[in-house]
Amino acid sequence: MSFSLVFTIPETPVLSTTKTSDIKGFNQTFFMSHTGFLYLPVPFCYSTVPQPHRCEPLEPSDGLVLCGEMLISISPSLSRCPPDFNYNTDGYEGDGAEDGKSQDGSETLPYIDESPTMSPQLCTPQGPDGEMVSPTPPEGLLGDIEKGLEMKKLVLSGFLASEEIYINQLEALLLPMRPLKATATTSQPVLTIQQVETIFYKIQDIFEIHKEFYDALLPNIQQWDEKVTVGHLFQKLASQLGVYKAFVDNYKVALETAEKCSQANGQFQKISEVNLCGALLYKPIDRVTRSTLVLHDLLKHTPKDHPDFPLLQDALRISQNFLSSINEEIDPRRTAVTTPKGEARQLVKDGFLVEVSESSRKLRHVFLFTDLLLCAKMKKTSVGRQQQYECKWYIPLADLTFQTLDDSDSCPSIQILPEHEIEEMKIKISVLKSDIQKEKKAPKGQSRVERLRKKMNEQESWLLLHSPTIPFRIHNKHGKSYQFLLSSDYERSEWRESIQKLQKKDLQTCVLSSVELQVLTSSCFKLRTVHNIPVTSNKDDEETPGLYGFLHVIVHSAKGFKESANPYCTLEVDSYGYFVSKAKTRAFRDTTEPQWNEEFEIELEGSQYLRILCYEKCYDKSMLNKDDNEIVDKIMGKGQVQLDPQTVQSKNWHMDVIEMNGIKVEFSMKFTSRDLSLKRTPSKKQSGVFGVKINVVTKRERSKVPYIVRQCIEEVEKRGIDEVGIYRISGVATDIQALKTAFDTNTKDILVMLSDMDINAIAGTLKLYFRELPEPLLTDRLYPAFMEGIALSDPAAKENCMMHLLRSLPDPNLMTFLILLEHLKRVAEKEPINKMSLHNLATVFGPTLLRPSESEITKAQHITSASDIWSHDVMAQVQVLLYYLQHPPISFAELKRNTLYFSTDV
Repeated sequence: MSFSLVFTIPETPVLSTTKTSDIKGFNQTFFMSHTGFLYLPVPFCYSTVPQPHRCEPLEPSDGLVLCGEMLISISPSLSRCPPDFNYNTDGYEGDGAEDGKSQDGSETLPYIDESPTMSPQLCTPQGPDGEMVSPTPPEGLLGDIEKGLEMKKLVLSGFLASEEIYINQLEALLLPMRPLKATATTSQPVLTIQQVETIFYKIQDIFEIHKEFYDALLPNIQQWDEKVTVGHLFQKLASQLGVYKAFVDNYKVALETAEKCSQANGQFQKISEVNLCGALLYKPIDRVTRSTLVLHDLLKHTPKDHPDFPLLQDALRISQNFLSSINEEIDPRRTAVTTPKGEARQLVKDGFLVEVSESSRKLRHVFLFTDLLLCAKMKKTSVGRQQQYECKWYIPLADLTFQTLDDSDSCPSIQILPEHEIEEMKIKISVLKSDIQKEKKAPKGQSRVERLRKKMNEQESWLLLHSPTIPFRIHNKHGKSYQFLLSSDYERSEWRESIQKLQKKDLQTCVLSSVELQVLTSSCFKLRTVHNIPVTSNKDDEETPGLYGFLHVIVHSAKGFKESANPYCTLEVDSYGYFVSKAKTRAFRDTTEPQWNEEFEIELEGSQYLRILCYEKCYDKSMLNKDDNEIVDKIMGKGQVQLDPQTVQSKNWHMDVIEMNGIKVEFSMKFTSRDLSLKRTPSKKQSGVFGVKINVVTKRERSKVPYIVRQCIEEVEKRGIDEVGIYRISGVATDIQALKTAFDTNTKDILVMLSDMDINAIAGTLKLYFRELPEPLLTDRLYPAFMEGIALSDPAAKENCMMHLLRSLPDPNLMTFLILLEHLKRVAEKEPINKMSLHNLATVFGPTLLRPSESEITKAQHITSASDIWSHDVMAQVQVLLYYLQHPPISFAELKRNTLYFSTDV
């Protein structure tokens, strides 16, 4: 026997009651009233009431008795409906939404009530045409404190109203659980008790947490003044996220159980058709995201000396860490629209990608749904109008394939800018960040801050558009091919895996009508999970700026390989809104338990995450020498950790494990802030070479150029000049330390060590030597003059000044600099192979050769933060070295011969 569920709202005196004792397995009382009876077929039973204009008296002939329906009473809290209330989802009105009809005339599914109903005084006000309008703070708020207080109340009021909606949604989710549990003990159960508890796991606990929070917050808003504190309530709410963690851990099991029950039970299959698990079961995770955004807004309008501020900060930290930990565990997103077949189309993943279109780069917002991939761009709209997307193209997943390199003739060519242009833009952005921080402290600097922010947004957007180089090609079996560029192989792997996972299902190709495509594209604005491009200017001031300095990472080992492999790992960190590969371990041959124990020093530029990717090394020569930016090695697993400043900034190593596809990679990390890592600390032992003045070393060695410089340059030119990224790619820190010790102690077998050592370690040793000089190679004394000389506009004046400065250097410094200069020019000659241009080399070595010692840095009063230290004069330091690299060959003898003509002091 099949059952349907009927919800009743007793608004008027009950005319009659009926017992269902004659229905096998039930003994439930239901109410029958011509004015208060609301009939809902089973597929709707998990949603709240449909649109008000359809809530009308139903006659018995309207289908109240169908095969002996089971009738239950709805919770009164779900019936609180103002008579003129708008029930559109999030205010979105798609085409054909009127009268609850779709374009083909079929009835649409009822939406979840997303509007506040229980507290009229907290509801969003409506304009004269019934449109929702944003609350406006009262006039006359002159002081910043009063204005901030009023804004805080408005934020809390809006959140309280949405909290009420959320509680109603949880009630709607709990509502069918009770009759399902009741039937579980009958002779004809819909689900077993265990199945019900699995699908609805922790929903009751989440409901009680938020009901308690709502009841505690409401009186505070009603009696609002400057003394009211709410931080403790949000901190308590955040501290209970463990319940949500349990919910998340069970989430996939709940979905799988619901899917199995749908296949085995026609009664439950009807329930699944309204997307119970995808719509309402996702609401708890959606709520944590919403709460995190609200915490950002509250911090904006809470003075730092207010008792709420540290509590809200703590709540935000907990919430962000929680979201970060579960980000990749949740697969389905929210329900978008209903397909013509009545199936729910879900948004699985979305994000900003760079598409190569018409031989140029275009920033697109890409949406992956359960049955298709849609590429859109944001349409330009007038001020005050809601933003909308325009669909550029879509591919049904049933027709989507990944294009191989051999089939890529039709793909557009990739335009890659010289790396020095990318580096130049990074420096400009960093300088702007520094200027913004200074203006914030200046009186009446707010207007200039906004102008600087706008300029920085433009530059960061340019960087995001032009920095990606890794191709991601997709093809429509019945149409054309498309190509995206990504900055990270991690990201490319995520998109590929998400698409392939969906393609494992029995997908049918689909063709959307123009109306269906318009409705789907319009819904993208509401459904998107990524709202802004990841640039600094889109972040709140309260958000962590990330870490600036050096992250020391030791990749220890990996376990969990099912068979022998050739594994290696790469390390990525984020900076300027995108991820960059920073280091790579050596590859092991035929092993199931690689033991790397390799240490790397990774420079961080506002970084918040560390990613580790594990690859299978490809030794098939037929797969090599393909597209320069194509990675032919197979990804075996990937994972990421958040760089929590409180954890990594301790003096001790922090050990961690990343699990990826059954593989566990063990690593340790330790952070050194930039102001500490940039110190030029003289060595206490003058017998070595590192940290010892260059004239002391050359005098002891009776040489014109230090032995370490000559030997490292010789080895790099012998076997590393063709190495891709030479001097840019990090060498293994433990190898560099071994070489440092060998040079310091003048080990006899140093030449053997050099011949056996990885070339990146040797290059890293040379860079470390110059970085640890107690005084820069171009000296502290001349540093201000170098900065002034490079800024000269007249070419002749600049030439005279820059050459005179070289002549002013001590002989050991000058000889060493000229030797290094010619070496770097020879490296740049191989740029087509090693990808290291003169500008790239100037970017690597410029700050190392010119950065003043700590005592000189201390004199610069305007430097206020670690990021300022990084940005201060870096561009000029790079330009100084680049000037000499681009200059015709400079002879030591010629310089000294001309000294007689330039005797003026610098």
